[in-house]
Amino acid sequence: MKEARVLVVDDSPAMRALFCDVLERAPQVTVVGTAANADEAREQIALLQPNVVTLDVVMPGMSGIAFLAEIMATNPLPVVMLSSRTQEGSQIALRALELGAVECFPKPLKTTLEQFAETISHLGKVVLTAANSNVNRRRRTTPRAAPTPRVETSVWHSQIIALGASMGGMDALPHLLESFPEDGPPTVIVLPGEAGLIQAFLDSLEEVMPGRVMLAVDGARLEPGTIHIVSDPEQHAVFELAPFPHLRMVLRDPLDGARPSATLLFGTIARAGVPAVGAVLTGMGSDGARGLKLMRDAGCHTFAEDPASATVGEAPRAAIAAEAVETVLPLDALGDAMIAVCHQR
Repeated sequence: MKEARVLVVDDSPAMRALFCDVLERAPQVTVVGTAANADEAREQIALLQPNVVTLDVVMPGMSGIAFLAEIMATNPLPVVMLSSRTQEGSQIALRALELGAVECFPKPLKTTLEQFAETISHLGKVVLTAANSNVNRRRRTTPRAAPTPRVETSVWHSQIIALGASMGGMDALPHLLESFPEDGPPTVIVLPGEAGLIQAFLDSLEEVMPGRVMLAVDGARLEPGTIHIVSDPEQHAVFELAPFPHLRMVLRDPLDGARPSATLLFGTIARAGVPAVGAVLTGMGSDGARGLKLMRDAGCHTFAEDPASATVGEAPRAAIAAEAVETVLPLDALGDAMIAVCHQR
């Protein structure tokens, strides 16, 4: 993994100082410079050649969003956006992801000291991962296709699809889900994220997949055509079969550093012995690898996004290294392949 050489762009001197201090403490991260606005940042990028930029969303003059669009159009670099925890901020952050930002990191403004320290300590890992990400990944250039017409539920042979994604997931999932028929297999997706940003993401999916994508809640019934997003950082989701297939939300410590945990969800599906398909998509860390191995050992079909097509290839690589993966495919082929195996008895 190459070292992160980061340029910190923020109009607030206090925030620049804070993020510089945090990042300089992180392993394999060096702050090569700072900038207060887009004009300064443009000059610093040309002079210092950073391999990752942290960029404030709201800045005087050219906004962070406008500058991000310029970067991605003229000289693509991994960019981590620093966004506020507000509804408007979440909508802007989602737009940043659509433009090509690797991640949107929430500014920990109104938190306890403990929450602040925990959030900030994670920034170094995010920046290092971003520096090693694939900024030339596939971007959407055409409108999403209309949903595939409804099919008979029996076609899916009671299959369940379970997915794990994190960093880059909000970019990958719309591409993937457009392959899913309107009455496709019940699907559960572990996608950690800040609540406002996740809700903005769901609202965007609602425009093209009305009534199908929802936040996972305790007792949610897994029925054909439903897609449940597990994102609450305080709870895990587990699968239960009786009296009907459903999710339970449980309070417990993080597993392998993750909460919610894809590994825990995958493991409960494997233990239930139901026909299922599992996949690890773009993401940082190794969450999902051990659980996907349990699914494969239980006879489920298992997939991973090709790390070369992923925004962040860490999680798919971990699943492949754990011998948890039956099939590795680029994102463009992954959705169709998962639906195809659900047709099989």
